[in-house]
Amino acid sequence: MFDPHPRRIDVLFNSETKRRLESLGDVIWHDGAPASDAHIERYLPEVTAIVGQSALPRERLERAKKLKVVFNVESNFLPNIDYIECHRRGIHVLSTAPVFAKPVAEMSLGLALSAARRIHQADAAVRAGNETLYGEGDNHDSILLHGRPLALVGCGNVGRALLPLLRPFGGEILVNDPWIHPSALREMNVTPATLDECFERAAVVFLMAATTTENMGKIGRAYFDKMQKGGIVVLASRAGIVNFDELLDAAESGRIRAAIDVWPDEPIPAGHRARRTPNTVLQAHRAGNIPEIWPWMGQLVVDDLELVLRGLAPQRCQRAQWETVSKLRSKPIE
Repeated sequence: MFDPHPRRIDVLFNSETKRRLESLGDVIWHDGAPASDAHIERYLPEVTAIVGQSALPRERLERAKKLKVVFNVESNFLPNIDYIECHRRGIHVLSTAPVFAKPVAEMSLGLALSAARRIHQADAAVRAGNETLYGEGDNHDSILLHGRPLALVGCGNVGRALLPLLRPFGGEILVNDPWIHPSALREMNVTPATLDECFERAAVVFLMAATTTENMGKIGRAYFDKMQKGGIVVLASRAGIVNFDELLDAAESGRIRAAIDVWPDEPIPAGHRARRTPNTVLQAHRAGNIPEIWPWMGQLVVDDLELVLRGLAPQRCQRAQWETVSKLRSKPIE
């Protein structure tokens, strides 16, 4: 059963993945607006798999006797599912989030380089006709990333995709992720670190963590004040982990440079102060959403559905870990 809003079926599933999907059983196609409660209730007792973000509280799960797997194609684990009940019933809850890891990682590196070398400002100066020869003005505070410590706060899908892009710079890579054992981090050839150590030592801090009940608004002035003057913060995961005004205050003061792709409110309000804040590189939540990755989502869904229907564990999508999923607080896509 499909309930993919805000995604569209034809964007995610090409003719080949649709053919593969239909070869597995009857498909109840639904596109556009969210499926109505009446539509969901009509088919729920016979459904084996749900592709979408339908609400699944315990009382609804009790009527879904044949349900084996739920695929969230919005790619967040939303708080509209009883994850513990799904776990008890052996229902896999999966997300297509891994498709966003590489594009977000590449953009994050690009944002860091632009902040370090003022690429965005130099481009604007050339367009305005007030550039300086050999960058004598633009380069006054440019820095190299080569050989400098770099830090990741959060080492999930995106963080792990970013690591191989950072290694050629040759510096130590610090990682703070309370949900990963330090021994596992060391096996990734990174240095486990506290948040304080990340901000005190790193030239660039990449904020890659999901928003959780443990970190909402946690990163603010106290951490930005620990950074070396001109240090760079790249926010490319979820805005909820930072105190956004204190991030902008630190950039406006010249203490840090901030590269921002995600926002507390999206679309970004027309009068948002960030539009006037210096020492920033701004994007409108575009790091991951590039056309070539959209069909990957459909491929991941069909690959894992084939495995689940054979009685095997899914391998391609991200699995909701019942120990931690209830702590996630990501906002749904508007």
